[in-house]
Formats: sequence, C-alpha cells, structure tokens
Amino acid sequence: MYPLDSDHRPPKTRRALDNVSRYRHPVAFYVLATAIPWALWFTAAWLSRQPDPTQVTLAVMTGLGLAGLAAPVVVAIGFIRNDGLTRDVLSRLIAPRGTHTWVWLAALFLLPGSLLVATAVSILFGYDVSQFQLRNGFSFTTGLMPAWITLILAPVLEELAWKTYGTDALASRMNVLWTSLVFGVVWVLWHVPLGFIKGYYQAEVVDEGLIHTLNYTVSLIPFVILMNWLYYRGGRSVLVAIVFHLAANFGNELFLTDPDTKVIQTALLLMLSVVVVWRDRELFLTPPRRRA
Repeated sequence: MYPLDSDHRPPKTRRALDNVSRYRHPVAFYVLATAIPWALWFTAAWLSRQPDPTQVTLAVMTGLGLAGLAAPVVVAIGFIRNDGLTRDVLSRLIAPRGTHTWVWLAALFLLPGSLLVATAVSILFGYDVSQFQLRNGFSFTTGLMPAWITLILAPVLEELAWKTYGTDALASRMNVLWTSLVFGVVWVLWHVPLGFIKGYYQAEVVDEGLIHTLNYTVSLIPFVILMNWLYYRGGRSVLVAIVFHLAANFGNELFLTDPDTKVIQTALLLMLSVVVVWRDRELFLTPPRRRA
C-alpha cells in the first residue's frame, strides 16, 4: 500500500494531472449526464417523425434538443459544487499560465487539416476534386434553430460538462488512454438518440448507410484521444477542448466533402492517435495517483 498522498508519477505527467484525484464520481456523473439527454432526445425524435409537424411541434423539438445538450452541464455543476471543486474549475476554464502555443495551433488546425489531407488522398482514388469547394449552407437542420448556432453551442456546452468534471472523473480511476477509450464508448452511446431525430446531423449520417454510421462511431475514438492529449498537455484547459471541438465541427461543414472521404480521415486519425499515444506514453499510460 502507498501512503495517501504518495505520487509516483513522472513530474511532467504529475503537473498535467494535478488535482484529478479530487473528481471522484464518474459512474453517477455519466449515468445522469446520459439518461437525462436520452429521455429528452428520444421524445424529440418521436416528435420529429410525426407527419406535418406544426411550428409548435418544431419549437418543442428545439427546446428538448437544447435541454438535452445543456443537461450534462447542469449535472457537472452539481458535482463540482458538492465536491468543492469550483476554484479548480474556474482556474482552468480559459487556460492555465504557460499553455504552449503548439497546443492552441493543434487544437485549431489538426482536425480541419486532417480532413483536407483525407480529401487529397480521396482524389488519388478517383473522387471529385470539387470536394475542395466551399459548401453553400449546412448539411443538417436542428428544428427552428439555425445550424450554425448548433455548431457553436454543441462544443461549448459539451466540453463545459466533459472537461470540467467528466473526463477528470474517469482519469481519477484509470490512465489517460483508458479514460479516452471509456469516454469514447460512453460518448457514442450519448449520441445515439440524435441519430433518430429527423434532420439532425447524426440522423443524416445514419441515412447514408451502415458504413458511414460505423465510421462516425469509430471516428469518435481518435477524436477523444487527440482532444484529451491536448487538454492535458494544455494544463487541463477547458477552452483548448472547446476550440478543438469547434474547429472540428466547422471544418466538417466547410467543404463539399464526400462521405467516403470521412472514412479516410478516420483512418488517418486512428494512425495519428497510435503515434501520439506511443510518443507521449508517459501521459497516456501512467496509472492515476495511487491511494491507500
């Protein structure tokens, strides 16, 4: 047994994972942060499939969608206050002092850049060069709310829940690699009801067929690994995670990307994730702080 306050992690990783052990309720958090959105979103899905929906129906759908998106934030706030973590969370909402420039650049350009590389690769396989053209509008709808608002709100609200409490709650029990993999699976499940809401991005992906549905599911794993890498190497900056998520969302809607190209992007990101995990295995594979 190790003393209560012993910490045998390498210094660099110890700094990256400072205070994580104080986030102690991962199961309760994720049960509530998933169950509440599911109840709201499956109701919205049922409404979206009704014939000739009225403006009132669309307004209710939109409200349910927003409530489901905001629910994990409310759950996170409850746990943060109960566990006395408010000061720690506020100190890293933007970025701790000393966050490296490369972290911000990677957060901003990594996902959009990978999509452009995947597009170039797809052209080598005979896909249309018009994929580099800018999209006129968006590929999905969200009830009465403009799509661009959803593209902003989703990353902000999600990361205000996952990165203020959820991710660290998992990292208090397991290493960062397992934290990323477990969260990736939970996040896939969290998104499931959205695949049934007519017009939503996830529903559009489902309509494209099994391959693209599976690709969307698998793509969340490298997405989470790379985001958590930047999050922890950025001093647990919540804003770094938000920028990463925002850049991915808008990059995904910016060009006339063929759905098959996104399969190539997922393959590229999986390979990059393996490299990142291996190169920074100190962060990803070091066990959490051992306690008595």
